[in-house]
Amino acid sequence: MSTTTDIELPAPTGRGWRVTSLEVLCVVLVVALLGQQWIAGLLDDFPALRTGSTVFVAICVQAIPFLVLGVLISGALAAFVPASLLEKLLPRREALAVPIAGIAGVALPTCECAAVPVSRRLIQQGVPASVALTFLLAAPAVNPVVLAATAVAFPNEPGMVWARLAGSLATAVIMGWLWTRFGRAEWFAERALARITTNPGESKWAVFTQTARADLVDAGGFLVLGAIAAAAINVAVPKSWVETLGGNIALGVIVLAVLAVILALCSEADAFVAASLSALPLIPRLVFLVVGPAIDVKLFALQAGTFGRSFAVRFAPATFVVAIVCAVTAGWLILGGWR
Repeated sequence: MSTTTDIELPAPTGRGWRVTSLEVLCVVLVVALLGQQWIAGLLDDFPALRTGSTVFVAICVQAIPFLVLGVLISGALAAFVPASLLEKLLPRREALAVPIAGIAGVALPTCECAAVPVSRRLIQQGVPASVALTFLLAAPAVNPVVLAATAVAFPNEPGMVWARLAGSLATAVIMGWLWTRFGRAEWFAERALARITTNPGESKWAVFTQTARADLVDAGGFLVLGAIAAAAINVAVPKSWVETLGGNIALGVIVLAVLAVILALCSEADAFVAASLSALPLIPRLVFLVVGPAIDVKLFALQAGTFGRSFAVRFAPATFVVAIVCAVTAGWLILGGWR
């Protein structure tokens, strides 16, 4: 007997235009543009602040085009690509379907936030949980937008693109296989299986616009926070600490893995933050790039809210460990040792 319920999205209220965080951000940018000379004059008296602002602006300027492209693709998927498409392309055997779902992340890119509800829709439509969770981990990490951003961020290290692809894909596939062996359906909350219905008469273009806009606001906020953190690290962290991390690969791996969880960056933008940490070896920065899209604080909250706390407290720690191991292994094999 089915225990699923229907959750209907709220209908539009018909209210007029209202101020949201996106409008506030646009106003702030316009004010900053108009007052740039005055701001530059203030920064002249504070060299450290000037250096930090330069790093912050450089990261944002490089990352925003990829961020915008990513949210447009995410909106198009939500509006025009049915979630059942992946189910039709998958073989019936889970052991074979898991790696195919991982590879599908290349063709069906989504951001981390969008991948969670998409994965739930796949489970609701009968796709095995192991396959849906593989797609959940692969789509934000191995899609063309993220790989292109990584190539731009590391122009002199083309191996970083292949190492990130290998490490992230291995993480997704291994976690899918582990769920096939050890996962339990009772770990999912009942709401994870509740069907969601859209508002009747809502056009696909409206869904596209709303999804892209929401993703841009959310991801843009995390990008700004990440850029601020990277600028602060470049300015405030003593060089002796960075040299210590650079000389101790194991410590650098752990620190950057934890940093990836805390910063919760968008996968379309995290490569530019990692590239800004140029004093650190490549492998710890690769760990940062593999761990971040797989599990961070915002993803843990999303997974707990969507699939249930019982699921999240098991899935998140396992993903964290598997992602570190896969990233280090991929870095060792592709980048050529402890770099």
